[in-house]
Amino acid sequence: MAHDSHGRTIDYLRISVTDRCNLRCVYCMPPEGIEWKPMEGILSFEEIERFAAIAVENGIRKIRLTGGEPLVRKGLVGHVRRLRAITGLDSIALTTNAILLPKYAQQLRDAGLSRVNISLDSLDPDVYAEMTRGGRLQDALDGLDTALEVGFKPVKLNVVVVRSLEQDLASFAKLAIDRPIHVRFIEYMPVGDANAVGARGHQGCWTEADHVPSDEIIETLGTAMSAQGLGPIEAVHKGQGPEGWGPARYFTMPASVGTLGVISPLSRHFCGECNRLRLTADGRIRPCLFSDREFDVKTALREGTDREVNEVIAAALREKPETHEQRRGTVRGMSQIGG
Repeated sequence: MAHDSHGRTIDYLRISVTDRCNLRCVYCMPPEGIEWKPMEGILSFEEIERFAAIAVENGIRKIRLTGGEPLVRKGLVGHVRRLRAITGLDSIALTTNAILLPKYAQQLRDAGLSRVNISLDSLDPDVYAEMTRGGRLQDALDGLDTALEVGFKPVKLNVVVVRSLEQDLASFAKLAIDRPIHVRFIEYMPVGDANAVGARGHQGCWTEADHVPSDEIIETLGTAMSAQGLGPIEAVHKGQGPEGWGPARYFTMPASVGTLGVISPLSRHFCGECNRLRLTADGRIRPCLFSDREFDVKTALREGTDREVNEVIAAALREKPETHEQRRGTVRGMSQIGG
């Protein structure tokens, strides 16, 4: 198994296959979008697969494909199939906005993808269109239904909670009552320009005022669900929630099929349990989401030997920080790092 310099086991790799997306979410990129990397600046599938095989030899057991929006990259189904053939790799997952899942879900399932996380931050069509700058809510909901129909398990719904968006959190919780959906409410993270205008300003990435701590999220949910006769919500003991690789704390409601969860990168940071590395679409290993420290592995993949690739991985493990130290803001935004 791979370990970093603080003794943590690192067995989870998040791979961004593209910086491109079919939405323009207000907390992810500025209104004018970002300048896409030219294709020659993005790792090829063959380069990603080579890196993944070497990473598995170093102890990686779980891979999640992200973007941008990973499903906008042509050939992703074949890429999943080839990754799944790597000896020693236990599971492959995908994070998506779900818009293209009706087209690709069954093919991905057949190729060996085991699970999906769907990013969806509002169930109000108008707010969704505003947040995504033109997205259509029904397209995302169709993708969610398709994920369940083809048998992905678990299906997790990621909801970034942003105070100024005035989201109806109870409406998300209700999705988990009669469907096996695990809804996770994620604290709004200071990734990108921390000094930019907030979400309702349609420019920015993060502001302190828009951050909602997870304990407040739980209290709001509990009050709302009890008022509607659907509560109380009760904590699920660690290890009894849905299968997963991350730090969510889970809760359940009476007679619910799914669960609710909160992810608390700021108010209850989980750095001591961090088990991941990130590979950006342009070939850099990023040991911590909140740190700008990156390690160029694209050069080694294109010009070097496996040994040189291993040396870059080892350097990234050595330099993985013990904690993000509540840092505010990063040079690159989430779509450039990999969600």
